[in-house]
Amino acid sequence: MIAAEIREAGEPPVVTDRPEPEPGPGGVAVSVTAAPITPLDLLCASGTSYFGRPATPYVPGVQGVGVLTRPAPMHPAGTPVWFATAAGMLPGDGSMAEHAVVASADVVVLPAGADHALVAALGLSAVAAWRCLTATGELAAGETVLVLGAGGVVGQSAVQLARVAGAGHVIACARSDAALEGARRLGADATVRLEPGDDVETLARRFGAGPPVDLVLDPVWGLPAAAALHALRPGGRLVNLGSSAGEQCPVSSAVLRSRSLRIRGYTNNELSGDQRREALLTVVGHAMTGALTVDYARVALQDAARAWTRPGRVVLVP
Repeated sequence: MIAAEIREAGEPPVVTDRPEPEPGPGGVAVSVTAAPITPLDLLCASGTSYFGRPATPYVPGVQGVGVLTRPAPMHPAGTPVWFATAAGMLPGDGSMAEHAVVASADVVVLPAGADHALVAALGLSAVAAWRCLTATGELAAGETVLVLGAGGVVGQSAVQLARVAGAGHVIACARSDAALEGARRLGADATVRLEPGDDVETLARRFGAGPPVDLVLDPVWGLPAAAALHALRPGGRLVNLGSSAGEQCPVSSAVLRSRSLRIRGYTNNELSGDQRREALLTVVGHAMTGALTVDYARVALQDAARAWTRPGRVVLVP
């Protein structure tokens, strides 16, 4: 089979021929139809993640979509599935190949008719957006949501899913005009551009130009998160799930205490298998109705090396 292979940490993958893997006890064989290149894949392959330097060579890909190659308990061959792997975090191979072997506990059966490439593009990014808004963020009907990093897959998903979950007003923040135009197209009521010379107070004033903000979904941290905290109403919440704008957030104790603000952290790693399955099928359902989509590029698996650091979400298609 054709597969992308990380041979040296920090280097792009090499497309090569490999034997088709055989499932062991508790495993299922999947013919891969779509494999996204995610930030976690890049981080693991860099050798600088908190998981340590990966054992090489290995096939990257922490999630993917495909069909069961062979019958599995209760499911015939050809059943469409989404699956997760620990590629790059633990020894073993991932989704960026024509075939993969996956633990049965990490497989979610998809509805017939789901768009495999779109499901791969959404994947755990949309799961995180949904859970941050609903479970961790406790979004109530009619509330105002501010989405930071609205140009990324998490942010694009959050803009749409906030509306699905009952938000009354959605504000999107991003660095580029293209990202903000995309957010408006996806349903944002207002947009705020993050300018290079912004400080906390200036950006906070722009965030506060509309209705009081109840909930912030924050995949960026740093200065934007600090400004968003200033714009929150008393008792407002900020849910953080990333730090692409900086590892430190310059916010004072007085800002938190004066309005009894709540900051909550989120990671998909804490989800149980049932929670992950339920959230994934929820976002897939919204995608199938047309209420949820994201920008992504379909790239042939053979071109994995050239697509490795391409901006935006890339989905490799064998």
